[in-house]
Amino acid sequence: MKAVFAKLGSDFFSTIIFVVLYFSTGNVALATIVAVLGAAAQFAYARIKGLRLDVMAYASVAMVVVLGGATLLTDDPFFMLIKPSIGHIAVGVLMLRRDWMARYVTPRIASAIPDYVRIAGYLWAALMLLLGAGVIAAALTGDIKLWTFYVMVIAPAFKVAAVAAQYLVFRMAIRSRQRPADAQPAAEPITAEP
Repeated sequence: MKAVFAKLGSDFFSTIIFVVLYFSTGNVALATIVAVLGAAAQFAYARIKGLRLDVMAYASVAMVVVLGGATLLTDDPFFMLIKPSIGHIAVGVLMLRRDWMARYVTPRIASAIPDYVRIAGYLWAALMLLLGAGVIAAALTGDIKLWTFYVMVIAPAFKVAAVAAQYLVFRMAIRSRQRPADAQPAAEPITAEP
């Protein structure tokens, strides 16, 4: 599990920097600049060490640069409200790649239930696209309290529920696939007839 969180942290490094700085300081410009510098440092480190970065890492950097830059240029409150939907939809589209999720599960899970992992990847894509549409719908109401509740409570709650459901389904699927293997009797030894 530690390796999974390390991969997620690496892929969304610049996004995490942006979110932490923005929510701690409220300064969009500072958060954007530091996140872009953090992304550049991450890429430089990966090049020096010969490490390979996944598509999700590139997408994270692109979202920070493009969305942060657009926020600085437009200074439009409506754009600020729909911006999280762009992130959700972009990630949802990236999640439509076949077997993207295999990188984020343990090798045991990936080999034991690859079909479940593939389906879960597509379900995550659908969830992210749906949550992105929800952000737009909340923004169009013009009710900032509703939008804030959706973005800060409802969307994260759906993601947590999806993680919990995925964990339970994966666990049950692995157990059900192990039972038939455990139930088969051991082969009788072959003996030579006298």
